[in-house]
Amino acid sequence: MRAPQAVTTVNSPAKANSITIDNLELTFPNGFVGLKSTSLHVPGGQFCTLLGPSGSGKTTLLRALAGLIAPTQGRIKIGDTDVTALPVQTRNIGFVFQNYALFPHMNVAENIAYPLKLHNWSAADRNARVKEILNLIELPHAGAHTVGQLSGGQQQRVAIGRALAYRPSLLLLDEPMGALDRRLRQQLGADLRDLQQRTGITAVYVTHDQEEAFILSDKIAVMSHGEILQYSTPRELYSHPRSRFVAHFLGEANLIEVESRLGDNVAATAYGPMTFSIPAGLQGKAESLALLVRPEDILFNSARTRDAALSQPLKVEVLRTLFLGSRCLVTVQTPDGKKILVECNKSDVPKAGTDVSITWDRSATVLIDS
Repeated sequence: MRAPQAVTTVNSPAKANSITIDNLELTFPNGFVGLKSTSLHVPGGQFCTLLGPSGSGKTTLLRALAGLIAPTQGRIKIGDTDVTALPVQTRNIGFVFQNYALFPHMNVAENIAYPLKLHNWSAADRNARVKEILNLIELPHAGAHTVGQLSGGQQQRVAIGRALAYRPSLLLLDEPMGALDRRLRQQLGADLRDLQQRTGITAVYVTHDQEEAFILSDKIAVMSHGEILQYSTPRELYSHPRSRFVAHFLGEANLIEVESRLGDNVAATAYGPMTFSIPAGLQGKAESLALLVRPEDILFNSARTRDAALSQPLKVEVLRTLFLGSRCLVTVQTPDGKKILVECNKSDVPKAGTDVSITWDRSATVLIDS
């Protein structure tokens, strides 16, 4: 059994803790605004990713959640407990850093047992829990290995195992796969997602890599300049972004400017009237609007659509093609000089300099805000 604690901690209930962030703001002493008024709710047991470029505020939000920095105003709740004013050591949070922060003078088992010693677990309980964690991270025979004997991916697993060892309320991860190559990130991302689901712990993950976020997340919060621009499932964010920033940050995006609205689902564009779908939250918006079409939704020449967004196929010139292995990305130019990206099968690539026509379904055209 775990020894009694000398300080008040956030208890780890039988079910996973939710996270509620309410109107959180953070201004640094030099006047820099790290977080604008930010609200976020992560249901218990979900994997939430904070996604954005450098300087967007994602690590600042994570550190505020961990208690490493104090917000200027607002509150943070873990489960039913308001932890806004609690010090970091009383929040019962597992934290995985980008460099893993493993102790090189300790072997794997000692690294995992370290937080258990800090929490006054008995030697017998520590040994049993270390064995359990080694099985959980699929390194059952690595306990006696030194950190230097492990690959980067194995070190990451040990860091996550150590963070989970004392059964924290939450798991927070600050770009723990940033130093790994893309293929290994994909593999370990899938492993991490599986591990999180098996343990049932609520996790918040920071990254600037949208593919990594798609692999891992139940929901993604896209951040820019200290605020959350959109918070939704990976599929919803990709298919129905609400702004140009989110559209471009989550993959290739073709934006067609709207000249005027002709009706609830029809807009005038440089290429004639175009039909579209409206994502939730944009009804009634009057700002500068554009229509989004993803490259993979555009069809060449003889391909037919069930419900075309354009009244007539758009004639374009092929400028260049890029071979990307399993697919090709083709840049075409419209009569008014605008460039559009088209993704196609590698066996059906038009040659540069040829004239072709493109079209796409109405369902693939989404109205977005400025």
